[in-house]
Amino acid sequence: MSRRSPLLGLITVGALTASVIAGSSAVARLAHGPTGHADAEAVAGATGGRWVASWTSMPQLTEPHNLPPAPFTQENLVLRDSTLRQTIRVSVGGQRMRIRLSNAFGGAPLPITAASVALPAGGQAGASAIEPGTGRRVAFSGRSSVVIPGGAQMVSDPIDLPLAARSNLAVTLYLAEGQRSNNITSHPGSRTTSHLVAGNHIEDTALSGATPTDHWYFLSGVEVAAPPATATATAVMLGDSLTDGRGSTTNGNNRWPDQLLDRLHTYRPTANVALVNQAAGGNRVLNDGLGPNALARLDRDVLAQSGVRWLVVFEGVNDIGTAEATEAAQKAVADDLLTAYDQIVTRAHAQGIRVYGATLTPFGGNSGYDDAAGTREVARQTVNHWIRTSGRFDAVIDFDRAARDPANPRQLLSTVDTGDHLHLNAAGYKLLADTVPAGLFHH
Repeated sequence: MSRRSPLLGLITVGALTASVIAGSSAVARLAHGPTGHADAEAVAGATGGRWVASWTSMPQLTEPHNLPPAPFTQENLVLRDSTLRQTIRVSVGGQRMRIRLSNAFGGAPLPITAASVALPAGGQAGASAIEPGTGRRVAFSGRSSVVIPGGAQMVSDPIDLPLAARSNLAVTLYLAEGQRSNNITSHPGSRTTSHLVAGNHIEDTALSGATPTDHWYFLSGVEVAAPPATATATAVMLGDSLTDGRGSTTNGNNRWPDQLLDRLHTYRPTANVALVNQAAGGNRVLNDGLGPNALARLDRDVLAQSGVRWLVVFEGVNDIGTAEATEAAQKAVADDLLTAYDQIVTRAHAQGIRVYGATLTPFGGNSGYDDAAGTREVARQTVNHWIRTSGRFDAVIDFDRAARDPANPRQLLSTVDTGDHLHLNAAGYKLLADTVPAGLFHH
């Protein structure tokens, strides 16, 4: 496959490259207390590794109905004197890891009193308990407690906790003061159960009487230190609810990116591919909706992630579906989408990232997006024709061809349709995953 933008080597954006440190002085300094970020990086560098993103969630401003359930939300205060345990599934593993916490949309500083990581009980997604003996306290620049300013994030110090590829990790946070705002950062479409309990239970193996909620809060990334010999690199999936997994199984990790990861890891040439999901239900390319538009969040969600080598763009249905159903409006949104895709490719290529475009799947019969005159379908076809033929993408993934009903190409296959004629079920997401050529992610 020819390349339109030469790669100058893997560029790691948003993380310091760890250097190899001779001797044990860095380890000794870290063991004696808060010595600063440089020492923590030095200890990570002693392994000869480099940081790559292994899991992400797209930060969003939490809608009122997605705030922590009562009594954990009060007026202008959330999670006071509360413990929050969340599980996530990493894509690649390693001997050392670190986490990212985000206060991107917080209306006040976010004080984290304590944080820990562990392996969840039975290795299960959504578990409220952890495996005894696996807990590790988390520090930030050597500090056990940290306050994250509004709009900011914090990256933890390296944590010695071996993780297997495609395994689940539990992250537990304790907030003594809580966050003094009802504007908080989360990822509502977690498709994974988290657990809340009053009081400080950061070290508890089990959270007795915990309140479950199917959202992630504050947690935005997990990185692993990958040995250079593995050539581990990250692929980012940029999308909306179809990539976020609406219609998939809660705690099942069977979104199409999850199922693609499972398949890639069965082949030796792609066994070290990390795959991270930067999608959110309702997200749009051109305008803010549920989360900032894709053009606005590209720097944060793609270019600033560690170890990114590939980007898959599968987004635009919500732009078409929410634009007025007139010929003029739909022509305008289609033209603007093509410009946006071109801009995404240009900006990613500047960072040495290969960009793959996925065609938009059908929504015929959907009560909100389909229109009798077919103006939105014309826009979808216009966009898909450009994705297939423009030559701007380094490769094309034809999700439309895979998921559409051959007898009625405006609609999804009935076997993959959740019933709303827009979102896919788990079988449908497997169909999408199987459509992606593994060769796109060969080093």
